[in-house]
Amino acid sequence: MPASIKVGVVGYGFAAKSFHLPFITANGDYEVIAILQRAEAPSDPSAAPAAGSHCTVDFPDIRQRRGPGSMPLARTSEEADRVIELASSKGLILTCFQNRRWDGDFQTLRKLIKEDALGDIKEAEIHYDFESPPWLAYMTKKEYTPGDGMAFGLAIKRRPRPDAGTHSVDQAVVLFGRPKSVTGFFRAQRGIKSEVEDPFTIVLQYDGPQKDLPVTVKTSVTTPMAQQLKHLVRGTKGSWLKASPIHEFQQRSTRPQEEQIAEGRKPLEPGFGEEPAELYGTLTTYEEFDGKVQHFDEATKKYAGKYPSVVGRWLRVCENLADAVNGKAEPEVKATQSRDAIRVVVISPVPQLRGSERFKSWPGKPT
Repeated sequence: MPASIKVGVVGYGFAAKSFHLPFITANGDYEVIAILQRAEAPSDPSAAPAAGSHCTVDFPDIRQRRGPGSMPLARTSEEADRVIELASSKGLILTCFQNRRWDGDFQTLRKLIKEDALGDIKEAEIHYDFESPPWLAYMTKKEYTPGDGMAFGLAIKRRPRPDAGTHSVDQAVVLFGRPKSVTGFFRAQRGIKSEVEDPFTIVLQYDGPQKDLPVTVKTSVTTPMAQQLKHLVRGTKGSWLKASPIHEFQQRSTRPQEEQIAEGRKPLEPGFGEEPAELYGTLTTYEEFDGKVQHFDEATKKYAGKYPSVVGRWLRVCENLADAVNGKAEPEVKATQSRDAIRVVVISPVPQLRGSERFKSWPGKPT
């Protein structure tokens, strides 16, 4: 039996408590040996030490360790390329914490596409919407720098970062691959003039067999709806619509695993990751796909019904990483995929262009 994988956790905030430690400690392959909590951020930003000047390496071997980078992997695709090249030169495993690939609803969509329930996909929308999120009040920055905004990850001191775009774009890249071109619409609707967006819409366009497929990734913050849209996918054989009731506290479409952790439940408990029936998405097809849940509608001449969600399993991130470290499998989340998601989000490196439409062809050849 392989020795346990020793884990050090940098930071003990909301993400560590909700997304990392519950799943690391649930896996017997790991042993948490250290947690580092950073010092309080200085109230005066000018008093902060220069980048790199306050870091010393007391244990040189630490530099040779491997593991998942928190997502996003880097602030720019160029930074990500440098990290990927370094990991490759050292023979180290590099992956990224894209846990939302194992959301139950996304796994359900992947299953339906794989089983050809929808036919050739002709249009797809992936949403991560928030109704008037409270952190908008803290988004006071006027000038954009890489890493700012809802499309990438909020740069707000001591506030949660939803990283909305990097999750949703990753799902789009997993389903449909690298786009040929990207068009972005970025806006500031929080009552101030700013280059840092809150809502955004990113349209991915493809070539080859998918040349007629537009994929829209978006986050809205003005969305007074009883249910928040998550997925809308149309194909030649059918469609998939997933919309979820709004969580009364977080005011956005629900993430059952996150809410179960907040309730004190454990990832290995029976029922963890299951969605209640009222959260199931609607599958509509021309021909019957699943007679157990679909019923023929005489008015539309289609089969429709609530399709049961696959059980979500964020624990899979840790399971796969342990297998990769022990030489049993390749990382399912490739660092190059995370780099590609960053390229999509950072459509233009010119801050002055944010807040308007931007079109960009995909740079270079696939790597």
